[in-house]
This record gives sequence, C-alpha cells and structure tokens, in this order.
Amino acid sequence: MPRATSPLNRLAVPARRALLPLADGLGGVTSAARAVPDFLICGAQRSGTTSLFKALSQHPGATGPVLRKGVHYFDTGHHHGPDWYRSHFPLRASLRPRWGRPRVRVFESSPYYLFHPLSAERIAKELPEARIVVILRDPVERAYSAHAHETARGFETEPFARALELEERRLAGTEERLVEDPGHHSHSHQHHGYVARGRYADQLERMEAAVGRERMHVVDYADLFDGGPRALAGILDFLGLPPGPDLSLGRHNARKRAVMPETLRAELTSRFADSDARLATWWGRTPSWCA
Repeated sequence: MPRATSPLNRLAVPARRALLPLADGLGGVTSAARAVPDFLICGAQRSGTTSLFKALSQHPGATGPVLRKGVHYFDTGHHHGPDWYRSHFPLRASLRPRWGRPRVRVFESSPYYLFHPLSAERIAKELPEARIVVILRDPVERAYSAHAHETARGFETEPFARALELEERRLAGTEERLVEDPGHHSHSHQHHGYVARGRYADQLERMEAAVGRERMHVVDYADLFDGGPRALAGILDFLGLPPGPDLSLGRHNARKRAVMPETLRAELTSRFADSDARLATWWGRTPSWCA
C-alpha cells in the first residue's frame, strides 16, 4: 500500500540533521497547507515512546513530522506559534485517500508533554480532536533509565543516588514558574525529574481534566514489550488505524547501566507506593510492577 511519508525520513541521521533547516524553511512557507496531528504519543519519558513511534511510522496509514520524532511544541516550543507547528508536518494533499488507501493520520511523539504543566491545556485548545497515547513503565526502572539517559546526553553530572537527593531542591518552584510565565523554560524540570515524572496519577488526572478520558489510551510498558501483539493492536484500534502489516516493535534508545542497588530500589519503591495506589484506582487495573 503506498505511503505518504517523505523519502527524507529514510535518510541517515546525520543527513536528516543537515537538511532540517531547509525542511523547516520550506515548511514555514507552506504551513497553511500542512496538516496537524490526529494523535500524540505524550510519554512517559524512557517508557518506549521512541520504539512505538518507529513502529507506528511503519504503518501505511500513519506518518510523523518531516525528519523528526517530536516537535516539542506543546512544552518548550509553544512560543513559536501554530504556523511554526504546522510547518513540521506533511502537506494535507499528500494524506488524502487514494488508490484504495484511507486518509493517512499524522502524529508526533514528545514525552515531555505528559509532565509539562501547560501541555495538556494547550493540546486541548489547539488539537481538540487529537487522541493521546501514554506508555507507563515501572517508575523505579523509569527513574534509573532516565538518569542514564540524561547523563549520556550531558544534562546530568551527579550519580543517581545524589541526583535523587538533589531533586526536590532542583525542582522547587519550577512548575509554578512554568505556569506563571508560559515562556519560561526550566532545565531541571525537563531533565532532573526522576521521581516526579514517575508520579503518574497526577499527570494523567491533569491530562484527563483537559482532554477527557475518552481521548486517552494508557498502555503498560510490560504489556507492550513483553506481552505479545495484543497491546499494540489495542493502540491501533484506539487510533482508528486498520490492522496493518506486522509492525516491528524494537527497543530503541536503550542504554547499558549498572544494576541498581537493592537498598535504593526498595527506597524508591516505597516512595512511589502512594502514587501507584492512586494510579491503580484511576486506571482501573493493577500496574504490572505492582502485581
């Protein structure tokens, strides 16, 4: 079945990066003729969002931004405005039904959307029909993976245990500042929320209040990556995508790291206990890591 994606998306990473300014310039000129997303993968960070993005990009009925995984418009790039956002996506004409193919759906993936305090209301206002997909991972493992990720990217310089000690101080007042000043950007809020980002109930309740529960689909990381094809099929059904060819759900962006000390694991498990209990109530199921 013919796809609507640009051949630019098949280029190697260095080539895509070199072409980004050119693509952005062209997209800006033609933004009025471009689509906006039908659905978003909003998180959680280090929970397989890149793997899901790549899998859905293989589907003939779905396509992402030109040359990117995510645009970060509803978190750090909102000041650029809606025309800038549109400029990152394919032309609407390329997505129309043709040759027996239904209309191609557009999406992006930015895992900071779930955690940023203003993203949910921005999404509700500017994409009033878009659906939201969230993947939830054991918050202890997610925190440890996030630390390895931020360290590798140069955004973290402290060892994990020390970063956990510093988190409350680093994040103090950051959410309030982001709400009070929509143009503000907090490095620590985006990169140092190891425990805070794993308190899923707060983030899901905020998203539900903005967009409605019926537009949200939450999937357990263990079900998606270790439970067979049913979880991915459920995502396709929620998004209105027909069953496509076998989609490859690999594990992308995985990083090697030392085994977490059991004392630290036990401490973190205890810190997440109340949030996990609230999550189970909200979700109507027991998360895999609590079973």
